[in-house]
Amino acid sequence: MKMNPTRWLPGTALIIFMATFSPSLQADEGMWLFNHPPRKQLKEKYGFDVTETWLDHVQKSSVRFNSGGSGSFVSEDGLVISNHHVGADALQKFGDKNKNYLRDGFYARSQEEEKRCLDLELNVLVSIEDVTTRVNAAVKPEMAVEQAFLARRAVMAEIEKESFDKTGLRSDVVTLYQGGQYHLYRFKKYTDVRLVFAPEQQIAFYGGDPDNFEYPRFDLDICLFRVYEDDQPAKLQHYLKWSEAGVSENELVFVSGHPGRTSRLFTVAELEYVRDQRLPYALERLHGLEVLLASYSARSDENARRAKEDLFSVQNSRKAYIGELAGVLDPKLMEQKQAAEKKLRDAVAVNPELKDAVGAWDKVAEAQKIIAENARRYNLLEVGHGFYSDLFGIARTLLRAADEKPKPNPERLREFGEAGLASLEFQLFSEKPIYDDLEQLTLADSLTFLAGKLGYTNPLVSRD
Repeated sequence: MKMNPTRWLPGTALIIFMATFSPSLQADEGMWLFNHPPRKQLKEKYGFDVTETWLDHVQKSSVRFNSGGSGSFVSEDGLVISNHHVGADALQKFGDKNKNYLRDGFYARSQEEEKRCLDLELNVLVSIEDVTTRVNAAVKPEMAVEQAFLARRAVMAEIEKESFDKTGLRSDVVTLYQGGQYHLYRFKKYTDVRLVFAPEQQIAFYGGDPDNFEYPRFDLDICLFRVYEDDQPAKLQHYLKWSEAGVSENELVFVSGHPGRTSRLFTVAELEYVRDQRLPYALERLHGLEVLLASYSARSDENARRAKEDLFSVQNSRKAYIGELAGVLDPKLMEQKQAAEKKLRDAVAVNPELKDAVGAWDKVAEAQKIIAENARRYNLLEVGHGFYSDLFGIARTLLRAADEKPKPNPERLREFGEAGLASLEFQLFSEKPIYDDLEQLTLADSLTFLAGKLGYTNPLVSRD
């Protein structure tokens, strides 16, 4: 997954999946935070005791890639393993017209041959602290919505800055359950990351699209990196060890890593917005980009190399969204959601202790209408769908930095907070290659998309 070059993303929670392997693979219920594992369920159902020592080891053996994706430490001298597509961003940036690392792979025969990545940051979650009480205390009952937002943002920046000054660790306040909880995540950060091994893409992607999303693939879908400190391989206490025996039938298996979203807490109103507006819009844009990048790639081998990672990312997103849309278009799924929501609302309505929550669904529905009214403009301008260009992202970040950095830390946009500036600047000043012809192509196409969505008479579109 490639990060949108026009949008800086905050840190997100790490999770634990549970699964048992049998002739037909069955995944157990839920995703779980490291600081809130289902201890009782695991003990009663599987006889497994989740100890703090075990959790700490798994947590600190897990790695988050700032380019999107997860990995694991697998040696005491800093080796990290991940999927090939997670390493594809780094492989793409190494390449030039004479060498196509993404297509042909790479193997360092010694540590001296390991290639330092241009802008890859790896994060290891060190600790989690619940700061919900402090964040909520900053919001007073008499505050308007806008004031509450600014107060919440200010206290989150204060918490992050205090933590960073005290520990030197990357510190992110993460919003969970749509504001139900706020946790302070502290990360050990590695910015000297070097590529050790990547197979040829044809081996890593054997089976192509059908096997990629629909069936388990029989391929070499890996990349190996190594993290360095002070120009030496990092010495690690926590890493995962190889099992020569592999997984046996009905064995309990945990998967730790950068999370996806279940969206299980979405109301009916939210799902209707996803079904009727968000996903159709996203798929329209992705289909257009896919055609554009595929056409550009077909003109020459060098074009294909330049656009390979962008095209792969667009195709992956398109496949994921098609599956999501198929789900929410299923009448049975929506009927089940409507019935479950009615049952919950009826139960809340007759419980005096929950009287303050009776109108919650209506408030969500009203908020969703406001989101729907503003989503198109937000996506085109703020997310950058109308200005699809690496240079646009860089230019806008520099322009905003000039406005934001003179402000007191609590008043800044979150991506310019003191605690996260080093990570932002690390990517901003990356020496990754930018290709003028591809930039012109994607920017011109996205401006056409912008004009089509806003209309020719829109002041922004018609401005000279």
